[in-house]
Amino acid sequence: MSEHRQPKITQINVGGHRIGLRDLEEALTNVRSKRITDESSLKQALLEEVRNMKNYIPAVMESKYEQALVREYRRFLGEPVEEEEEEGLNIQILGMGCPNCRRLTDEVVAVLLALNVAADVDHITETDEIAKYGAVGTPALVINKKIVSVGRVPTRDQIKQWLEQETKRGKE
Repeated sequence: MSEHRQPKITQINVGGHRIGLRDLEEALTNVRSKRITDESSLKQALLEEVRNMKNYIPAVMESKYEQALVREYRRFLGEPVEEEEEEGLNIQILGMGCPNCRRLTDEVVAVLLALNVAADVDHITETDEIAKYGAVGTPALVINKKIVSVGRVPTRDQIKQWLEQETKRGKE
């Protein structure tokens, strides 16, 4: 009987948008084992391995995925990489799914609805993904890569203030 495991989902920035990919680390490990030095061959190998992990990559988006995957591969190898800017509001709620984490998610969504503002909202529950942000407690609220709250559920007024600041900053 074959073992049926849950895929590990990793969020990466593709063309300014956050995209979730299945088993990216495994794909990157497979590419590393091929010891590819040619940039064009590297891009093709990355696309092939990521697709082998049952990820859908639209043909019209291949060049953007190639750029993003090369960036993630370099990061995986420990090389310095230049981050691509994400568009709009990107919000992460960090926490394992406790009642306070769910409440924080509900509060953020309520404020977004009240402000009539669009945003990408992700609830990140995997401990290794949470650790990448450097938050020392949960729930934590991250807005456009900045930790704004840790270990508590802020008031709607406070969340509204942070979101309005980021919305104004994005228009400048």
